[in-house]
Amino acid sequence: MTYDCDILISGGGIAGLTAAAAFGTAGFDVICVDPAPPVTARDAEGADMRTTAMLQPARRMLENAGVWEALAPQAAPLQIMRIVDAGGAEPEPRVTREFNAADISDAPFGWNFSNWLLRRELVGRLDALDRVDFRPGTGTTSLFTRLAEARVTLTDGSRISARLVIAADGRDSPMRTAAGIPVTTRRYGQKALAFAVTHPIPHDNVSTEIHRTGGPFTLVPLPDHEGLPCSAIVWMDDGRAQLARSTMPVPEFEREMSERSCHLFGPLTLVTPRNLWPIISQQAARLNGERLALIAEAAHVLPPIGAQGLNMSLTDIATLLELAQARPDGLGDAEMLDAYHKARHGDIRLRITGIDLLNRASQASTPVARDARAAGLDALYSLAPVRKMLMQMGLGVR
Repeated sequence: MTYDCDILISGGGIAGLTAAAAFGTAGFDVICVDPAPPVTARDAEGADMRTTAMLQPARRMLENAGVWEALAPQAAPLQIMRIVDAGGAEPEPRVTREFNAADISDAPFGWNFSNWLLRRELVGRLDALDRVDFRPGTGTTSLFTRLAEARVTLTDGSRISARLVIAADGRDSPMRTAAGIPVTTRRYGQKALAFAVTHPIPHDNVSTEIHRTGGPFTLVPLPDHEGLPCSAIVWMDDGRAQLARSTMPVPEFEREMSERSCHLFGPLTLVTPRNLWPIISQQAARLNGERLALIAEAAHVLPPIGAQGLNMSLTDIATLLELAQARPDGLGDAEMLDAYHKARHGDIRLRITGIDLLNRASQASTPVARDARAAGLDALYSLAPVRKMLMQMGLGVR
């Protein structure tokens, strides 16, 4: 059976679901497919225990997608970004600097959400949109394009004819592969552990990134859990060490992570499973093909530093949506997709390069390199115009 639509979205992760909600809300006919049904409950098997800090521009995208109102009551605002260098002989803070959103805006830097929660609210939004056909459990198998349309075959045997295909199908994107678009990949030998903890000392809406050998240890505020302050943690370190920690007995793991946190929030108590994933940096050579646009991890992957990953993905969606609404009759044509590539490719390259440098600095193991990292943080913070510029660039407003 063949179906017609304006847009086929390959991938039902957070970026794909957001794209479906945004384009459906804007009046486009959308089909969104993903081979794995989304896990939308915190305690369900396979739940994504990572969190996402949605920065200010992302809020506008979520408002356009019609989902912000449902998410807002469950947000943990991020008012201050604290960076701690603890690269001395002992895991103790040597340099601590705080970046306050009040210096550049009346709003917080962003709002933190659990990934499973984002999926739940986005799926609920798609259910309410008549123009969106969400098909979890169905993937894509082939892509054939010509000047006027794209034809995609699905795993259930059906075929889709669309004016635009959006590839939101991950770092190993089948649609990108089918289009023959190459990628450049860098590997760091790191893995990240993601989980949530409670702690006796309140986080006061401060996101804390602690740098020591191996990679950053980042605590991001969450709403209280069972009456206790709660934070999401992303811990990056050597891959073999993280693999061992992923199955370490909980009491031993709690002692080790509390020490790695420099005890800034008191003893940490694990309250979720531990998710483990490899850290890479990856960029597609181009963001467009015939009738095809790459977004999110199909287009770019970077280490989880500075809350850039999904926020870049939402900027991809916002750019595509703006171009589509400016010329609805040109949806998916070469002019639109060339403009999309030009608008996003340079910014993506700049941010990947910046995060790559930060991650390599965070891996520094020699005393000289660790001292240079601490001195660099101190110098950047001391220059007020530079500090303001870095905050604006981090938000994506510069």
